[in-house]
Amino acid sequence: MAKNVLGTDLETCSSEPMTGFFRDGCCNTGAEDSGMHTVCVEVTDDFLRFSKLRGNDLSTPIPQFEFPGLKEGDRWCLCLLRWREAYEAGMAPLVNLRATHISALEFFDLELLQEYATGDSLDD
Repeated sequence: MAKNVLGTDLETCSSEPMTGFFRDGCCNTGAEDSGMHTVCVEVTDDFLRFSKLRGNDLSTPIPQFEFPGLKEGDRWCLCLLRWREAYEAGMAPLVNLRATHISALEFFDLELLQEYATGDSLDD
């Protein structure tokens, strides 16, 4: 079982819409996931606009890839570099720590991720 950034079992990020590089609902990763889609985020309209302006349109449906398009409040396994880009621009979405893969700690300090934690990812 994969671990999250808190050292416990990785929880599901989202099954509606279905997310994850492997489309298993979790932010699992592997050698074939070059973008490391390991950060479980809760998207906002501001983030979706920012991402679209940066060339990664996450709000428009792409039926041929069974991608419904995201809307505010959806959870999604975001790639590490996209989250960093949004963070550096002051547009970082909130992070569900329990559903963010432990490998994200190779790129971000836990303290930084905790600053952006969703409330439910901190509940016991």
